[in-house]
Amino acid sequence: MASGSTPRAPADVLVHLRRARDHMDRHYAEPIDLDTLAGIAGVSKYHFLRLFRTTYGRTPAAYLSERRVERAQDLLRTSNLTVTEVCFAVGFSSLGSFSSRFSAVTGETPRDFQKRYAATGAPRIPGCYVFMWGLAERRPPQPDGSAIQEKPGPSPLP
Repeated sequence: MASGSTPRAPADVLVHLRRARDHMDRHYAEPIDLDTLAGIAGVSKYHFLRLFRTTYGRTPAAYLSERRVERAQDLLRTSNLTVTEVCFAVGFSSLGSFSSRFSAVTGETPRDFQKRYAATGAPRIPGCYVFMWGLAERRPPQPDGSAIQEKPGPSPLP
């Protein structure tokens, strides 16, 4: 390795690490565990953790929480959702962990961040549209490929 260069995963493994990172980017709002990511990359979870940290300079958990905070910033800036609604929409399971991680990444609380952007008077996207169009949460596809019924009703006649 040349002096001054950062360590990286071997090229043949890098493609698999990127696939796992892309999975985190697409599914940031869902619970994601290390075993799943390692499976996507095709390596053991301990090897995956070492390679990911070496290549990207942070652990997969830190990377995922940063993605969630970035998405939360978008929602806080553009929608009229509450901080709590944004917290759960981007995949955090507790308001406390969301607030502390948001503050660590951005340097301000989610509420202060939202207030700062609300002061500009830009039009806000109503929260009902955010959820309706899937901008904040994604429903997993049904195993049989069918749509999810909103209201249970009588079964169709034969």
